[in-house]
Amino acid sequence: MNMDIPILYYDYALVVAVKPPGLLAVPGRGPDKVDCLVNRLRRLFPRMIAQPAVHRLDMATSGLMVVAITATAQRELSRQFASRMVEKEYVAVLDGLVAVEAGRIELAFRLDPAHRPHQIYDPEHGKLGITRWRRLADEQGRSRLALFPETGRTHQLRLHAAHRLGLGIPIVGDALYGHGQDGDRLLLHATGLAFLHPESGQRLVFHHEPDF
Repeated sequence: MNMDIPILYYDYALVVAVKPPGLLAVPGRGPDKVDCLVNRLRRLFPRMIAQPAVHRLDMATSGLMVVAITATAQRELSRQFASRMVEKEYVAVLDGLVAVEAGRIELAFRLDPAHRPHQIYDPEHGKLGITRWRRLADEQGRSRLALFPETGRTHQLRLHAAHRLGLGIPIVGDALYGHGQDGDRLLLHATGLAFLHPESGQRLVFHHEPDF
């Protein structure tokens, strides 16, 4: 098992690490889905509780994740995520050019049971996802964006980018909602994370640049 996970910060309560693309955030079902960021960190931090996750990134998405070590930290960090207290920033490269400088997307969506894990737009039965965004640059026919999700729905940024009622342009490498193929690098990276330390209350701010 490859243990080469960049760690930006750790203490007695939590660890902030950088998940590489192609690695599960938490274990899935079956022996082939045991290897994940959480299990690699549990090997490095033997005191870590059995269920330390407080949020997730898609397998194809890279970037910052905070993982609890203690039960107290797990409860408090989970509360902060649920209460939308955590500040999150992503960088994405879209497979086309965005015409305006910034905006806000509000789209409700849900799982399509016939095509798991694909999410579909459903204003009646879906859960609302909210994303603010800002264009950073245009590069060779593609737009680089900063994305600020206010909610944490499954595939939120990927769907908000690709759907015609969102930006209408998928993220480069997205095999589910765009033109990517299985195994392509998804150009989506969790670059910023800020939250309150679950025990001291100190505000912690982290930043990690993408490699694309």
